[in-house]
Amino acid sequence: MKKAAAATIGFFDGVHRGHLFLVEQLCREASVRGLRPVVITFDRHPRQVLCDSWQPQLLTTLSEKERLLRQTGIDRLVVLHFDEELSRLSASDFMQHVLKEQLGVQMLLTGYDNHFGHRTKGTDEGFDDYVRYGQTMGIDVVEAQPLMLEGQAVSSSRIRRLLTQGEVEQAARCLGRPYELCGEVVEGEQVGRQIGFPTANLQLQSSCLLMPEDGVYAVRVNLMDDERQRMGVTNIGMRPTFDGHRHTIETHILDFHRSIYRQPMTIRFVARLRSEQHFDSAETLARQMAADVQRAKEILQSQNPSLNS
Repeated sequence: MKKAAAATIGFFDGVHRGHLFLVEQLCREASVRGLRPVVITFDRHPRQVLCDSWQPQLLTTLSEKERLLRQTGIDRLVVLHFDEELSRLSASDFMQHVLKEQLGVQMLLTGYDNHFGHRTKGTDEGFDDYVRYGQTMGIDVVEAQPLMLEGQAVSSSRIRRLLTQGEVEQAARCLGRPYELCGEVVEGEQVGRQIGFPTANLQLQSSCLLMPEDGVYAVRVNLMDDERQRMGVTNIGMRPTFDGHRHTIETHILDFHRSIYRQPMTIRFVARLRSEQHFDSAETLARQMAADVQRAKEILQSQNPSLNS
């Protein structure tokens, strides 16, 4: 017979340092109690079901979230399909029918401010209510400790806020790794090539992924058919110098001259160089791009001297 479970539940967007700290606590508690550590998450953000007009701005795709969670040393990852039926379950019913009966949960580790289950009008259930429900059904509800960084709890919402402000270095400290975007290289208007800085135009694999604030960034680049991690400069924005009408993510890969159309590419944001701006001429932009490339190279090589070597 399988061991009963010690579980934690959440959306886990980004699988950041705060999440990893939570899973460490879970594994520790599970070991002490002789239980199997289980992480429970959802295949889509609950607000996508509860609010049709809500457009998610996610830090990770579902597949990436699953991959990162499976690397944490847990015994099992459960991905629940979040639909209207699940959204209508009260917290008590969710604990009884899903956690207790379906998953065999005996201990639930949850943050004091974490909420789950359908809330009826005028109610505001929280940690103390979950403790009380658990006592009636044999689930020990335990409060998790948050990971604090610079006086604030590390959370997905904090990381989203940092990225929308262009603070990619602070976001990386909270994530435990640089924020990344993945997608396919598609044909652009080849404006960069005309000024001596050809760019790879990235089409994101998911429209739900959050884009950092418009601007120019030093990035690390990974291509599917290239084992080396390369240096790059990425511009996010509208290309105002050329009266752009589309929001684009364009990356100039340093010392790289191959065609990579239709290939997967991942860019990891290391530092923000400047905001996007309008230049009086293509020549002026080219001079600024040369300066951006030099500064990006200095930043990236200071962190990893083996890049592009």
